[in-house]
Amino acid sequence: MAKYRIAWLPGDGIGIEVLEAAKIVLDAIDFEAEYIHGDIGWEFWCREGDAFPQRTIELLKNVDAAMFGAITSKPVKAAEAELSPALKGKGLVYRSPIVRMRQLFDLYISLRPCKAFRGNPLNFKEGIDLVVYRENTEDLYSGVEFSPVPEELSDVLKKLSKPFSAFAALEGDEYAISCKINTRKGSERIIRAAFEFAKKNGRKKVTVVHKANVVRATDGLFLEIAKEVAGDYPGIAMDEANIDAMTMWLLKNPFNYDVLVAPNLYGDIISDLCAQMVGGLGFGASGNIGEKLAVFEPTHGSAPKYAGQYKVNPIATILAAKMMLDWLGESEKGGRIEAAVAEVIAEGRVRTYDMGGSSKTLEMAEAIAGKLRVAATV
Repeated sequence: MAKYRIAWLPGDGIGIEVLEAAKIVLDAIDFEAEYIHGDIGWEFWCREGDAFPQRTIELLKNVDAAMFGAITSKPVKAAEAELSPALKGKGLVYRSPIVRMRQLFDLYISLRPCKAFRGNPLNFKEGIDLVVYRENTEDLYSGVEFSPVPEELSDVLKKLSKPFSAFAALEGDEYAISCKINTRKGSERIIRAAFEFAKKNGRKKVTVVHKANVVRATDGLFLEIAKEVAGDYPGIAMDEANIDAMTMWLLKNPFNYDVLVAPNLYGDIISDLCAQMVGGLGFGASGNIGEKLAVFEPTHGSAPKYAGQYKVNPIATILAAKMMLDWLGESEKGGRIEAAVAEVIAEGRVRTYDMGGSSKTLEMAEAIAGKLRVAATV
C-alpha cells in the first residue's frame, strides 16, 4: 500500500507536460505514493461551466498533498463566449480555480523560494537565495468585485466615503470596483509564518512589503501587525519597504534581503521578480500551504502556444515536487532532488530553450532522474 495519496492536477497546456516530468523524478527517488487524477481547468469550464468541479474538491479533502500543473484563465466575456452552448446565458462567471482552491481550503501561505543555482546562464547574480511569503487568500484577490457597480453599493459609498464623490456621478456600468480586504487574522498568520521560517532555517531578517503610505487602511493594518509579531522574535531583524521601492532595491542589492513577506498582490509581484533574478519562471516553484492541505505548483502559466511541444523547462515543477516532499516530512528525498537539479544545471549539458539549449522537457527530467539513480547505487 502506498504511503501517501497525492492529488494529480495537470490542468491545461504545458501543465500536463511539466507534471509528467515531475513524475519521472519522483519515481526515480522511490517516492511511495498513489497518484489520483483530478479534473481542473479550461476544458471543464467550457464543457461543464466549472473549472474546479465538485468531484475535484472532494478529492482534495482526502489526500495528503497535491501537485498542480497550470490552468488557462481568460477575462469574463471571453470565458463566457467559450462556454458550451447549453450553458450560455445562465449567469455563470469564470473564476480562477487555483484562487478558489486557495480560499476554499484556506491555503493561506504562498511559499516561493528563489535560489540561483550555480552555472545557470540566466542568473541575475550568483548566490541569490530569497524566500517570499505571500498571503494567499485575501487582499485584492479576495474576489469581491463589481462590474457593473450595483446602485445600492454606490449609494452606500456616496454616504461613507468622501473620495468616492469623484465617481458619484458615473453610471454603474461606467466603472468597476475590486475590494482590497486585509484581515487581522490573515495578516498575523502569514507574517508569523515568515518569522517562524526564518527562525527554523537560520535566516537573519524578514522584510515586510507594503504601500501603507498610500493604501493606509489595509496596508497600514498589515504593517502594524508585522511590528507586533516582530516583537516575538528578538533574534530576527525586521525591516519594511514600499512595494515600488522594493522592486528597485531587490535589483540593486539582492543580497541585503533574506525572507520577504507581503499581502497577496505585492507578494505576487515580487515573487515573479525574484524568480526572474534566478532564471525566470522555469525555475519558480510555489507551495500553497494550509493547516491540513498543501498544493504545489510551478508559478508559470499554461503557455498555450507551447502546448504539446514538450519544450518548456520543467525545473520549476520538479522543485515544487521537492517542496512537497519537504512538507510531507520527506526532506532527505527532497534534498536529493535539489542536489540533482543543481548538478544538472552546473554541468550544462542538458538545457531547455530558455537556458539557450535545445533539450526537451522530458530530457531535462530524465537527466535529473539519472543523477538520482546513480546516487542511489553509490
